Amino acid sequence: MNAIQLEAYIRDIPNFPKEGILFKDITPLLADPQAFGAVIDQMAAQYEGKGIDVIVAAEARGFIFAAPLALKLGVGFVPVRKPGKLPFDTHSFEYELEYGTDTLEIHIDGVSAGQNVLLVDDLLATGGTIKACANLVEKIGATVAGCCFLIELGFLDGAAKVAPHECFSLIKY
Repeated sequence: MNAIQLEAYIRDIPNFPKEGILFKDITPLLADPQAFGAVIDQMAAQYEGKGIDVIVAAEARGFIFAAPLALKLGVGFVPVRKPGKLPFDTHSFEYELEYGTDTLEIHIDGVSAGQNVLLVDDLLATGGTIKACANLVEKIGATVAGCCFLIELGFLDGAAKVAPHECFSLIKY
């Protein structure tokens, strides 16, 4: 069997969500169980045996990859959400956006000090969200063991913003 060319399952949508943006639509990949399975298998192969204790992902598309990856690696999955979306006590982290600030929250019992955490998202662009997730996890006293993505937009240099944390992406543009 030939390896699946994951790029073939990513659809370009010009001028979405606004003029001048070329949106990378992952829904064709998600609709194909072989392609979606190949993504999870390749991500898991990268992190098997690396001592990952828990996977953390920010809403919403990060959840799509984080939950099955957590199952495959035999670890828990912990969601990071916008304020007011989690029902229990939370840790929060406020971070800077291009125009203003935003906040992410995680349940206080989701990640413990000393755990090795893998951060997962669908896309690495400027790195703001994943950097905020890393800061939130480190604020708790856990260690960021890596950052895993389906797609990386290398021309936006998000990996540099996330440094010194290792970034792994299956598809790079």
